[in-house]
Amino acid sequence: MENIGLPSESVRRSRTIERIVAGQATSDGAGVQLTRVLNQSLQHRLDPFLMLDAFGSDDPGDYIAGFPDHPHRGFETITYMISGKMRHRDSAGHEGLLESGGVQWMTAGRGVIHSEIPEQEKGVMEGFQLWLNLPSQDKMAPPWYRDFSAADLPRFVTQEGVVVTVIAGESHGVTGAVTRESTNPLYLDLQLPEGAHFKQQLPADYNAFLYAYRGTLEIVGTPVSVQRMAILENGPETDGVDIKALTSARLLLIAGQPLHEPIVQYGPFVMNTREEIYQAFEDMKEGRLV
Repeated sequence: MENIGLPSESVRRSRTIERIVAGQATSDGAGVQLTRVLNQSLQHRLDPFLMLDAFGSDDPGDYIAGFPDHPHRGFETITYMISGKMRHRDSAGHEGLLESGGVQWMTAGRGVIHSEIPEQEKGVMEGFQLWLNLPSQDKMAPPWYRDFSAADLPRFVTQEGVVVTVIAGESHGVTGAVTRESTNPLYLDLQLPEGAHFKQQLPADYNAFLYAYRGTLEIVGTPVSVQRMAILENGPETDGVDIKALTSARLLLIAGQPLHEPIVQYGPFVMNTREEIYQAFEDMKEGRLV
């Protein structure tokens, strides 16, 4: 832990919940069972975030085949492993083992082909993958990749006993493992004891949401049950969010500065125009993607 007993940030007027979303059960890769929490229908509302998948099972049949070689262009992926082991390899020569509590941050940029394969035959595999858009000027940037072990991620504990892991952005003066100038993402994993509050300052124009994956919480009197995403309303008079745990709870709090650019997605490519999507497929076909 970096700091113990930090006082809570001051929030004069908390955002409220605009709506609560239940994810859709689906499969991806070679049949990995997951819940798509943030899908394409919410991309403009939650700009700059494109997708959030939650996966979790103790049945190897739900995850063992993993995600064999597949391409990406035009955005970033952030994989957060709560439990389990996943081996990553990509066409840029990067390789790493993502273990419990760790994060893999990959910038696909102009193109990368990678695979994510479980390195376990039994036990619980649980985690999340978040897709973060890139601004138009960075969509064809060189690919970038980094693994962060659990020990690499900054953490602190508030005076109310809330344990905070800062994956990206800044909270209570603690800077996360990654920062981005264009989208300024905030990505926190929060563990709240029953009855505890957590307050986080948020710029009024940032899009923000949370996902409860343990327990039940509430925001300004509206409860959020487990495995539900709450989209936070954007109000010019608000300066943050006040979260209260109704039970012992664990959740992701995610926010970012919208890009306000066109979003054109087709499968693993996210660009600004259809022509750029056609070019991505042509580049893949001709071996120019990477």
